[in-house]
Amino acid sequence: MKSPCVMVLGTTSGAGKSWLGTALCRWYARRGLKVAPFKAQNMSNNARVVEGGEIGSAQYFQALAARAVPDVRMNPVLLKPERDTHSQVVLLGQVDEALTAMPWRGRSEHVWPHISQALDELRADNDLVVIEGAGSPAEINLMASDIVNLRVARHADARCLLVTDIDRGGAFAHLYGTWALMPAEDRALLRGFVLNRFRGDASLLAPAPQDLARLTGVPTVATLPMWWGHGLPEEDGIHDEGRGAPAHGSDARTVAVIAYPRISNLDEFQPLAKLPGIRLRWARHPAELEGAHTVVLPGSKATSADLAWLRAQGLDRAIAAHAGRGGAVLGVCGGLQMLGEALIDPHGIDGNAPGLGLLPLVTVFERDKTVQRRSAAFGELPPGPWSALSGVEVQGYEIHHGQTAQHPALAAAGDVARPVLADGLGWCNTQGNVLGCYLHGLFEDARVLQALFGADVPTLDSVFEGLADFIDRHFEAGFLPGLIA
Repeated sequence: MKSPCVMVLGTTSGAGKSWLGTALCRWYARRGLKVAPFKAQNMSNNARVVEGGEIGSAQYFQALAARAVPDVRMNPVLLKPERDTHSQVVLLGQVDEALTAMPWRGRSEHVWPHISQALDELRADNDLVVIEGAGSPAEINLMASDIVNLRVARHADARCLLVTDIDRGGAFAHLYGTWALMPAEDRALLRGFVLNRFRGDASLLAPAPQDLARLTGVPTVATLPMWWGHGLPEEDGIHDEGRGAPAHGSDARTVAVIAYPRISNLDEFQPLAKLPGIRLRWARHPAELEGAHTVVLPGSKATSADLAWLRAQGLDRAIAAHAGRGGAVLGVCGGLQMLGEALIDPHGIDGNAPGLGLLPLVTVFERDKTVQRRSAAFGELPPGPWSALSGVEVQGYEIHHGQTAQHPALAAAGDVARPVLADGLGWCNTQGNVLGCYLHGLFEDARVLQALFGADVPTLDSVFEGLADFIDRHFEAGFLPGLIA
């Protein structure tokens, strides 16, 4: 027999589906159930490397919350936006060039057999599958080709929750409108409405939940208070300072992360927001680098295009000036590629471009994509802001097309970068203040945080426990166990 499924749908993107799904994974797992997460199709440039390839970061964290081994079946289709009208398609962990080239609306029937098989296998292997939808299930322009919301719910006969962000306003209209636009057979799958990010006295909501139940037959089963500090990385959007960011004092060191349009794996910087004495800033203009101790060039899904954007903003000059003053600069993956002298693209993968010239390196884009988890140890770094990493062992992951090496002409002239991680994973300039590496996840490694900042952040496991405690307090008593009875 196949296991039951609990599905989290949302009235909009950003309503709280991912974090609620994560909380449910841990809540049910600590009741002794074998739990797996699932999202049929995710659109995100935040990805993690698992056995068999890559999946969206949200499902990776949900698997950890469920105490399960992350698996490509948990997110069988991952769309990684490269331009506003084009995404790379990753099927069961691997880039599929034929699907990537296929028109969007024609893709659904090709991927549905893989989606349904992955879900069926997870149901057979587990006691419970927690499913996350995408966007809204009531997008009537997309229903005919839906493979992630209502088609999945029907296939799994899922017990569905519909969550809305009440902080945005219009929550009851969102809930009622979503219910009204859903086909009658799908409405029958809805077991409860969830109000997320509520500020104030919940008694003031009456009589709206009761009226909504009378109109729809669906009860409101939880009112979740606003909670900025839950500790789970945001799946996609950048949450800037001021929206619940902790106060660090006037003596805090600012780490400015360049927020280019196609930034990828931004969730790996989330631990910095929790470190005492550190202020995390997302920078889009040169003025936002002023006073920064460290400037970070993160990963990018379109390195050459984001490099062109960076130049158009004048950030190239600001980064060069910061480095020239001895300020710390870190490039991660695409950021490492940008720090070099040139990007060379013989296969039309990303585009040719001159680099920032802060490291004497050259990157050549290759057809094959490197996707793997890695462990490595830093070698001896020159005196400077990164020298504390000397000898530190780190764990992380690689996701990139380019391969980077010393620039031959510059090397012949004596201008060389110091290799500080094996196999071309990391390089540093001779002054010791500009570091580039292909390894994602540095700031998620406790050893790196201790070496650089002398501090720790809460473990992911403690974050998952906090999420489960939170929903345990705020859902109606007995509802969650009854949902799968």
